Amino acid sequence: MTPLASIPSPADNGFYIGPLFFHAYGICYVFAVAAAILITRRRWAKAGGNPDIVYEVAKWGFPAGLIGARIYFLITTPSQMPDHWWGPFAIWDGGLGIWGGIAGGAAVGVWYLRKQLPWEDVYRFMNACTPALLVAQSIGRIGNYFNQELFGKPSSLPWALRISYAHRPPGYAQYATFQPTFLYEIIWNLSLAAVLIWLDNRGKIRPPALFPLYVAGYSAFRIFEETLRIDYSVHILGMRLNFWIALIGTLGGLAWFFRIQIRGARGTAAVQTPPTAAYSQSGPE
Repeated sequence: MTPLASIPSPADNGFYIGPLFFHAYGICYVFAVAAAILITRRRWAKAGGNPDIVYEVAKWGFPAGLIGARIYFLITTPSQMPDHWWGPFAIWDGGLGIWGGIAGGAAVGVWYLRKQLPWEDVYRFMNACTPALLVAQSIGRIGNYFNQELFGKPSSLPWALRISYAHRPPGYAQYATFQPTFLYEIIWNLSLAAVLIWLDNRGKIRPPALFPLYVAGYSAFRIFEETLRIDYSVHILGMRLNFWIALIGTLGGLAWFFRIQIRGARGTAAVQTPPTAAYSQSGPE
């Protein structure tokens, strides 16, 4: 039974311009990257750094994150890959795994930064870009809304999401409305980004402790979200695979955060000093 109030799903997941079809999912990722770059540039410039390096980090980090996200998805859910030779590359049909995206993008981004900056400035940059990652993830989740995917259990709540018959998973064809987990995640991510910025502005967070706090905070929400989602997943001990990944991320992120805050970390001795003058004036070579 459909509730009197609910959130409608889009009729289409994209649009044509001539013979070309533009996927809303891909467009959302373009806007997500643009937002991340703009926010990071502003925060890094405020910290005394050269904002132009953000473009270079994005040029290396975004493709790496995209590849990492796709590899993670293919490893954890190979049955969801399209049955064609181009299946592994069809990010518009199958999906991306955020855990692989974070790992791949962060690793390559840090690798590039370390070629340009000393460790203390790399850590500062990580603090500067962390809230932007949450904003980007929020925008990316809008793409899931257009694809009618990654929703939760059947629901009659006023904000339940209407899902067309073709997109309902096996065993749920009789239900019309579901938990809008994409919306819950958007709200959580934006709220967490605001909290991280507030903490950073207080000057109490040692670089790069904002990043592990982000990992822990996002993962903690995913523990909850994975108890709602009903899309296909590998299960371990009766729980979805990403539930366990989120649990590891929460505990690992908290341990990393407290290690930096309590014991300190390499390169954090000069917390109150601005980025190195040579870089902040001339930018990357």
